[in-house]
Amino acid sequence: MRPRPCRVSTPAVAPYAAPIEARGDVSDSAAAAAGVCWDLGELYGGPDDPRLAADADEAHARARAFAAEWRGALRAGPTADELLRALRAYEAILELGQRPGFYAALLAAADTGDPRALDLEQRTAEQQAELRTLLVFVELELTALDNDRFAALVADPALADYAHFLRSVRRFKPHMLNEDEERLLARKSVSGPTAFAQLFDELTGSLRFRLVIDGTERVLTDGEVTALLHHPDRDLRQRALHAFLDEYERHQLPLTAVINALALDHRIDCDLRRYPALDAPTHLANELDAATVAVMMDVVEAQYPVIRRFLALKARLLGLPRLGSADVYAPIDGTAEHVPIVRGREIICDAFGRFSGGFADVADAFFAGRWIDAEVRPGKRHGAFCAAWSPRHHPYVLATYAGTSRDVATLAHELGHGIHDTLARRQTLLNYEPPLVLAETASVFAEMLVTDHLLAVAPDVATRRRLLVETLDEMYGTVFRQHALTRFELALHAARRQRRLAADDIAALWWDTQSRLHADTVEMDPTYRRGWSYIPHFIHSRFYCYAYAFGELLTLALFQRYRREGAAFVPTYVELLASGGSVEPAPLLARLGFDISAPAFWEAGCAAIASLVDELAALCDVA
Repeated sequence: MRPRPCRVSTPAVAPYAAPIEARGDVSDSAAAAAGVCWDLGELYGGPDDPRLAADADEAHARARAFAAEWRGALRAGPTADELLRALRAYEAILELGQRPGFYAALLAAADTGDPRALDLEQRTAEQQAELRTLLVFVELELTALDNDRFAALVADPALADYAHFLRSVRRFKPHMLNEDEERLLARKSVSGPTAFAQLFDELTGSLRFRLVIDGTERVLTDGEVTALLHHPDRDLRQRALHAFLDEYERHQLPLTAVINALALDHRIDCDLRRYPALDAPTHLANELDAATVAVMMDVVEAQYPVIRRFLALKARLLGLPRLGSADVYAPIDGTAEHVPIVRGREIICDAFGRFSGGFADVADAFFAGRWIDAEVRPGKRHGAFCAAWSPRHHPYVLATYAGTSRDVATLAHELGHGIHDTLARRQTLLNYEPPLVLAETASVFAEMLVTDHLLAVAPDVATRRRLLVETLDEMYGTVFRQHALTRFELALHAARRQRRLAADDIAALWWDTQSRLHADTVEMDPTYRRGWSYIPHFIHSRFYCYAYAFGELLTLALFQRYRREGAAFVPTYVELLASGGSVEPAPLLARLGFDISAPAFWEAGCAAIASLVDELAALCDVA
C-alpha cells in the first residue's frame, strides 16, 4: 500500500517555537483561551455513541460487498464507466470507515489521559486496519492493469477527476507486495508502529514540569513551560528549558525504545518493498523526485551563514556575546502585550481580509462554529494541527494558545491549513489531500499575511525591528532548523541500519547536526542533547520536516508574486489551493512559472531571507 504520512502540521520547533512575542506569565497563559474548545457533536455524541460502532460495521459490510463485486474485475480491465462507479463506491466506503477513527483521534488529542478516548482510538485503529485488509486489492489490481489499458483509462474524460489518483497509485507499483502480504502488514501495523506512536503520545501527554516562579513551585503543562521559553527574563527561560528537557531526560528509556523500534520497522518495510533509500517512500508520497529534494536541501545548507548572521545580530540586540540555547527565540524587548485569543482572532481575520475577504470569512467560521480547541489544559497533545478527513466536512484545529504572539502565528498557520482544506473541498476524497510539500504552503502564507499586516502598521523603528526579528525567528525555525532536523533523521535511520542506538548515540547525532547549523553563533546547553526526544514528527511520519523548508521557500516565491501583482494574484493563489491533491507539485507550480528542480528557484527564496537580515542589520544601528 502507498504510505500516507500523517500531517503533524506545526513545524517541529518546540521548545523553540518561533515567537512573535511572549510575556510568559503562567496565569495569563492558562486564561488566554479559556473555554475555547471544539464541539465535535457534528461527528458523534461522545465515545459511547452507538453510531460509532454502527458506522464501522456498515463500512465493513460495504467493503465486503464491494470486494465480492470488484475483486478480479479491476485487474481484468474495466471500462471507464465501470471504473468510475467502482472508485465512487470505494471513496464512499473510505469516508464512512474513516469517520469513527477521525473522531477518536480528535478526542484523544484533546485529552491524552482520557481512558475512554484512548480505548476508542485503539478500537477504531483496529477497525480501520481491518478495513484496509478488505480493500487492499483495489490499488494492487489497478497497478496490475497492462500499460495500454491503464493509459486509455487515465486519458478517458469520464475519469478526469481520478486521473491523478490513478497515476499516483501506479508510481508505487514497484514497491507493492502481493495481496496476502499487504493484508498481513496492514493488520500487524496496529500492534507495531501504530502502537509505538500511541505510546509516545500518551507518555509525552502525561508529562508535567516543575518550576519555581516568584518563589512558588508550579506544576506546568508542556504548553505552559514552553511559553516561558519566550519570557524576557533570561534566568527564567534557562530554568524553563532545563525543567522541560530534564523531564524528558527522565523518560529516555521508553523514548529511546520507541524511536529505535520505529526506525527498525521503517527499515524492514523499505527492504520488503525494495525502496532504493529510506527516504524514498516520503518522496514518492510527496510526488517529488529525489533529485529535486536534494537540490533544495543542498541550497539551504549552503545558506547556513545567512541565518548565522541573523543569530549573531540577535545576540547583539540582547547584549550577549552569543546566544545560549534558551536565547534562540527570546524576545528582544519585554514591551509587547499579552494577546488574548479574542484579540488574536481580530489580528488574523484583519490580516487575512487584506488579502481576501473570503479568507477572513473562512477563518472566522472556525471560531464561530467551534471548530477550534485552543485552551491550555493538562493532558492535551503537544503542538498544533489542522485535521481534515473528507471534502464533505469542515476541518478542525487544535492548538495550545497561551497568549503569546507566537501563538497568534501558530493559530494563523493552522487556519491557513483550514483555508486550504476548505478550498480543496471541490475535489473528490481521493484527490482531496495535497502532498506535504504543498500542504505547508497555505499555512506559511497565512503566517506571512499576519506578519506583513503587523509590519505595515508598525508605528516606529523599534516595533519594526522587533517584528523583523520575529519574522526571522520564524524563518530560522521553518527553513534552517527543519533542514537540520531532516539531516538528523537521515543520520539516525542510517545508523539504525547498523545496530540499536543508545540514547547517547542519538544525542550525539542530534548534537552534530545542530552544531553544523549554529556553528559558533549559539552556545548549546548540555541538556539540549536530548532535544530530539520531544519531536512528534520523528514518530508519526518519516522525513516529514523537509516539507517545511520546501513550503516556506515556495511560499516566499508566492508572496513575492503577490507583492508584485496585488489583488490580481488572489485568483491564481485560490486556484492553487483549490487543486488539493489533484495535480503533482512540479507541473502545478510550473503553471506559475516556477521550476522547482532548479537551484536558482530555491536560492531566490534564501535571498529573500538574506534581504531581511540586511534590513535588520541596518536597523540595529538606529536608535
